[in-house]
Amino acid sequence: MMLFQDISSVGGIGILAAVAFFLIAAAVAFIAFKMLKRTVKMAFRMVIVAVILAIAVAGSIALWALGTSGTEKPSPTRKR
Repeated sequence: MMLFQDISSVGGIGILAAVAFFLIAAAVAFIAFKMLKRTVKMAFRMVIVAVILAIAVAGSIALWALGTSGTEKPSPTRKR
């Protein structure tokens, strides 16, 4: 049952990096959507935005998963 007892190892830096990455990628998707307004049809614009948002979600999950791994504490040695 050590799986749920080690909640303190989840660092805020990984979560913060994942959220920041997603927000930046969402802003890029919004800007791309607005820039392509006159030149590209709606279906193609939505595909581009969906691809950018999919990359944002995958990157956020990856940053969160890799950023929260932390370092394992060494087990204490037994004293005799």
